[in-house]
This record gives sequence, structure tokens and C-alpha cells, in this order.
Amino acid sequence: MASGRLGAVDLSANTYWSVYTVPALKMAALSVSVCCRSVTGTLVRLALASTGTPTAAEWIEYDTALTVNQVLERSGLVLDAGKILVAYSSSANVNVVVYGTEETA
Repeated sequence: MASGRLGAVDLSANTYWSVYTVPALKMAALSVSVCCRSVTGTLVRLALASTGTPTAAEWIEYDTALTVNQVLERSGLVLDAGKILVAYSSSANVNVVVYGTEETA
């Protein structure tokens, strides 16, 4: 059973990033932290998706505004095997960290 930090990505602007994928035969209880390190604000998106390109129904945050040095935290996320936490930012200097636990499904 894995636990602790499960994924971390420094986002590029205007690109979907698969930050974490739940392994086969597992489920995961997650929290996610999005940190804006930019000297300007940014817009961020988070999805719990089946592929690396989320559908409209899979977003849990969409163009949420983060100001300079602001952090967005989401917790209590539970995903089944194969699901992907996807992140997006309208600018660079934004990072995403996923932490939690994996268990056998």
C-alpha cells in the first residue's frame, strides 16, 4: 500500500497534465494542493478523469482564479483504478502535489 506523496508536477501553461493515475486493482483516497508561484495570478483546472483529456462532466475546478502565492487545496477525493487526476494552468510557475493512500480495491 503506497501512501504519502503520490505525484507532483510543475505545470506548463495551457497544457493538460496527468498528475496521478490510480494503479490497476487499487483505489486511492487523495488530497491535492495547487500552488501559484507566479508573479501574476493564474486560472487553474482540476479533473477526475478517465483519460488525460477530461470531458466537461469530469471537472471539479474550472478556471478557478489563484492570486500570487495562493494555494488551492482539495481533499476527500476517492478514485478507483485507472482514474486520473488532471491539472491545467493558464500560466507557468504553478505546481500540483497529490498526496494520500492507495489500497487494494
